[in-house]
Amino acid sequence: DILVDGKLCDCDIVVDCKVGDPIPLEVKLTNRSKHSVGPFALTVTPYQDYQNGVHNYELQDAITFVGSNTFYIDSVKPTKDSVYFGALLFLYTGDFYLNIKFHEDNCSRELPLSWFCLPSVHIRAMEPVA
Repeated sequence: DILVDGKLCDCDIVVDCKVGDPIPLEVKLTNRSKHSVGPFALTVTPYQDYQNGVHNYELQDAITFVGSNTFYIDSVKPTKDSVYFGALLFLYTGDFYLNIKFHEDNCSRELPLSWFCLPSVHIRAMEPVA
């Protein structure tokens, strides 16, 4: 599960946030297998989709992470959850998406397939209301 500003995200939901306010990001992984999985890393990369097949990943002037955009995970025990927290800070208005990727340490066969199908996260950064 992915939560942005406390709201569960899936492909049909747009999360609205305010420019200049830190937005909490929570990634919850559930291991439904009989084996521990890990170590691995989870990286969150923001991008803009221009709706013509072009994605802009050069957003260092528009979005910053409070902390790191990479979560390092030793292992997730069988039938257990593991939750990772971060925060985003949007500096400009616009529609943004989050690309979440796993980086395994030679354990790709161990990671649950559902983890590679995390929902697309759509965030709309708006001007604060005065």
